[in-house]
Amino acid sequence: MIVVVGLIVAFVLLVLFTNRDTRLCRWREYPGSGDSDWRCVHCGAHTTGPRGSPPQRCLRPRA
Repeated sequence: MIVVVGLIVAFVLLVLFTNRDTRLCRWREYPGSGDSDWRCVHCGAHTTGPRGSPPQRCLRPRA
């Protein structure tokens, strides 16, 4: 019984603390001189930004 309650609590915490804006994004960094080029493997979005700091929101184009 305690295992079932633990699984339910873990699922609820997972739902509450995941960032829905970037849930599917998988950012890859391509460093260059100065800022890095960031590309999302999942949706193909790309942007530039500081090294070691991936975008905090999804940048995929909306249809």
